[in-house]
Amino acid sequence: MNKMRIEKYIILLVVVIVASVTTTKAQQPKPNFIIILADDLGFGDLSLNGSSQIPTPNIDRLAQQGVNFTNGYVSGPVCSPSRAGIITGRNQVSFGHDNNLAEVQPGFDEQYNGLPLTETTIASRLKSLGYTTGLIGKWHLGNRAQFHPLKRGFDEYWGYTGGGHDYFVSKPDGEGYECPIECNYKTPEPLTYITDDKGSECIQFIERHKKEPFFLLASFNAPHAPMQATADDLRLFDHIKEAKRRNYCAMVHRLDVNVGRIMQALNEQGLAENTLVVFLSDNGGPCDQNESINAPFNGQKGILLEGGIHVPFIMQWKGELPAGTSYENPVWSLDLAASFFELAGGTVTENVQFDGVNLMPFLLNEKSGQPHQTINWRFTISAAIREGNWKLVRLPDRLPLLFDLSTDISEQNNVALQNIDITESLLKKLGHWDVAQPHPVFLEGAVWKKRQLQLYDRSYLLTQPENK
Repeated sequence: MNKMRIEKYIILLVVVIVASVTTTKAQQPKPNFIIILADDLGFGDLSLNGSSQIPTPNIDRLAQQGVNFTNGYVSGPVCSPSRAGIITGRNQVSFGHDNNLAEVQPGFDEQYNGLPLTETTIASRLKSLGYTTGLIGKWHLGNRAQFHPLKRGFDEYWGYTGGGHDYFVSKPDGEGYECPIECNYKTPEPLTYITDDKGSECIQFIERHKKEPFFLLASFNAPHAPMQATADDLRLFDHIKEAKRRNYCAMVHRLDVNVGRIMQALNEQGLAENTLVVFLSDNGGPCDQNESINAPFNGQKGILLEGGIHVPFIMQWKGELPAGTSYENPVWSLDLAASFFELAGGTVTENVQFDGVNLMPFLLNEKSGQPHQTINWRFTISAAIREGNWKLVRLPDRLPLLFDLSTDISEQNNVALQNIDITESLLKKLGHWDVAQPHPVFLEGAVWKKRQLQLYDRSYLLTQPENK
């Protein structure tokens, strides 16, 4: 074979290889995405995070087979703002969704009492990329027709638009926690236990759409109030003396069981290696309401200490993400939409912007450094900023709180006066960000401001209790 023939052969071989790789990539199915969202779950109430009272083997297994984000945050310390951030990938403060959704306050227009229509959800973005989208469970982003999930990018919906629901009772003419279950693809059956019912609906969604790319928001209300558990689950925790804590433990147990059911369904349908699953809570546990424990973090739902915003945060994608690893750099819930969008083939442009980032290059060591240099929060009376290991919290009735999280994860030592240069620098950065944000488009009742301020002065359990 002469030299010219060899060169032609090599060129042909390269062309064949490139075409083969391109074809293989084109044939690879788009990944599915599932967010399993707990509601008011305490950070310390998983055995993964040190609980001796509540075994959570299925949630623990997600971390054992995926990535556990040890500095995982949400963008708000209560349900609706946090969920607005998750569903858009943008800091909800930037579009006026600062407050929790409640009754319309004097001076505000009920037409704006929900996720602003100016915002695009990740469901809508994925739908435009060929995905089937489903929401099972809690919405809490607006009750009026224009805010309905089916008008915000979801193809299928089984759930309720409010902030909570009774676990056993749903009435056709019910209101509040006993409101009817809505569904656009079948007539809803009577509730058995709503955590199990949601698990079953998620499994059926996976089975229906196993042959096409899908996005599923599995939006549980466990362990949010009302504190209702099944008799069988309560018997598992008979040794726990305090009744509300016993109910809470049983509710978390049942949540874990249904996480396991969802993961089993993925395995049975052969989808485990093509599905990115995320587990997190929408905010920290409200210790004063449901007896949750956020140990080792100080604080709770409703405030910007770690206990209110530092949540269980796990990501699993078999064969793609390194199993059994921890990621220590701060990430937050806004990163999910950005990650899903780019993994689905979307391109970030001037018209498609996220405040989160695609985490995959960082998790696969394709990009060095931290995903975020600073993270900002604002909620009613308070605002906060984290930069590196420094975290500053600004309140209306006292000097700023400054904590070095590298040595004080429980936020017990305010070192603002000992580090005045850092305090001033972070206050300035936080202030410049704060005044650049728009007015809230709705407010919750003023009574909550006083209650939230009082939560900063409570004492919180910073270590795990004995199993009794």
